[in-house]
Amino acid sequence: MVLHPAERPAELTDAAPYFSVRADPDAVLARSALAASPSLRLQLGDVAADLVEAHTILHDGTVVLAVDPMTPTGGLLVAARGRPGAVRLDVTQLVPVAVRSRVWARVHVLGTSHRFDPGILDTCDSDTIMPLLDLPPVALWAVEPVEVGLARDIGGATVSISAFRTAQPDPLAADQARDLQHLTQCHGDVLDRLATLVDPVLTVGAARVVPVAVDADGIVLRAEAPDRHTDVRLPFAHRLTSLAEGLRMLLAQAARRGSACPPRTTAGAQRTPVAVCDLPKGVCGMSLA
Repeated sequence: MVLHPAERPAELTDAAPYFSVRADPDAVLARSALAASPSLRLQLGDVAADLVEAHTILHDGTVVLAVDPMTPTGGLLVAARGRPGAVRLDVTQLVPVAVRSRVWARVHVLGTSHRFDPGILDTCDSDTIMPLLDLPPVALWAVEPVEVGLARDIGGATVSISAFRTAQPDPLAADQARDLQHLTQCHGDVLDRLATLVDPVLTVGAARVVPVAVDADGIVLRAEAPDRHTDVRLPFAHRLTSLAEGLRMLLAQAARRGSACPPRTTAGAQRTPVAVCDLPKGVCGMSLA
């Protein structure tokens, strides 16, 4: 069993990520993947098209697509209007750093499409309106979900529509890729400290320990060996809105373990030279200095 410094079990990612009991974790993960992904695949019958920077998701879970009705894909959307479940949307969430097995989750939505009603804007806040304004200047379509599915290495799940509609994206989802890439490229010393919170049994033979996912409740580290990997979740003490704050909590826990557990790198590890962090400390917040 993996323990964090408070002697509570850390979570292996064989289990679903921990979120507040008030929200279905599968629904939160599905909403986060849809909200953070820059692209999705739209399928209408036997025809599929990849949409890049052409979708957003409303507060109630409605997915909005920007598709020109004069294109073949747009013509199929016109023909599919009002037909329950005629539209399929697929999103693949990838681990944002270079590792094996980069697929973290796959989400699919079956929905019913209709033309977007501009009157909805009267009830939207600025956080919803701004992504709509950033969509390409073509016709907007609303896709109302009738089925949501989530697939991961640990298995698949069907997300209830009510849970999907009431869930909101994790507050760290939008910046996860940027933050984990920065942590990996510029702050190897921080990763060494975090590695002291992982049971050494799980890192035996590992060439490196890298962060592969983060949410408001914890960060997932991957111990990579030549022929396998193990994902371990380090929970934060409470829900957060920034990775930097969570790292400070975990580093404080590591420091309290004392000199008996000095910072370590995995045996035989050959660390790739990291870039120098040139962000001001108040902006970055990840430095040990």
